[in-house]
Amino acid sequence: MTTTLSTLVLAGGPGWGPGPGWDGGGPPGLWPLIPIVWGLVWLAVIATVVVLLWRRGSGDTRSARSALAERFARGDITEQEYGERLAVLRRRPPRSG
Repeated sequence: MTTTLSTLVLAGGPGWGPGPGWDGGGPPGLWPLIPIVWGLVWLAVIATVVVLLWRRGSGDTRSARSALAERFARGDITEQEYGERLAVLRRRPPRSG
């Protein structure tokens, strides 16, 4: 494959590479796309980090709500206690640390 690629480049290839009119640039028309591609890569990385941090932060609240719902379903707490405790969970997110 390397031989084929180098042969194409040295022979002038598909319109670029060393040959008549070659300016040393590379494939024409692709250079403006590089900043766009890098921007999309960074956007994906940032979005992934934000989603992971958001999920990590809300995991404690979900598990607390789940445990509270289980206690209510078993009859350990009354409906009033369930409502009060759920309201507290909605007001104050748990602190990690």
